[in-house]
Amino acid sequence: MHVVGKCYQSECFSGQDLSEAIFENCQFYRCDFSRANLLEASFVSCSFIEAGDEQGANFSYAKLKDASFKNCNLSMANFRHAQCFGIEMRGSNLQGADFQYASFSNYITQNTFFSSAYITGCNLRYSNFEDVKLEQCELFENRWNGANLLATSLKGSDLSRGEFSSEHWQQCMFEGADLCHVDLEGVDIRRVNLQGVKICDWQQEQLLSQLGIIVL
Repeated sequence: MHVVGKCYQSECFSGQDLSEAIFENCQFYRCDFSRANLLEASFVSCSFIEAGDEQGANFSYAKLKDASFKNCNLSMANFRHAQCFGIEMRGSNLQGADFQYASFSNYITQNTFFSSAYITGCNLRYSNFEDVKLEQCELFENRWNGANLLATSLKGSDLSRGEFSSEHWQQCMFEGADLCHVDLEGVDIRRVNLQGVKICDWQQEQLLSQLGIIVL
């Protein structure tokens, strides 16, 4: 299926098989994708919310493995309990989107897993990623300001050139992450575990200034 330039309003795709479908320049207003099979589906320059609406599309419990969203408006979308392993989201607006209980990981055993996600250049302001595991993922150039990252694991992920709020540094786990070109103002290295993180030379001054050390 390859659809271009179509407008869907209050459409119910719940439980439907849309795997490998391609949608370009489409509008999905007040649409329900809950429990839909969107395996390897592709959305390019699509909008999932109409101006003035307070809720976006519903992707709860959807199968989004290897699905792709490029240059899409997904603000206020509901991704709760969705299967998001390998999902690709590039240059999209995800402001206020809810990913709590979504899974970006493939579990080998109960305690052994690996994550996969490609979320880059996106607006993630006020989104909800509480208690989500996004380890070893491509997450660079995102705006996380105001997002809920409580107990979120971003270990080993590429977070370079991202924007974070001051409260994030003690909310989630950053060990081994790439934090190059991230504003680290206000980060207290006595309270935040930054073991193994990557930073640039100029970021050392920000970190050491919290200890009263002046770098010349």
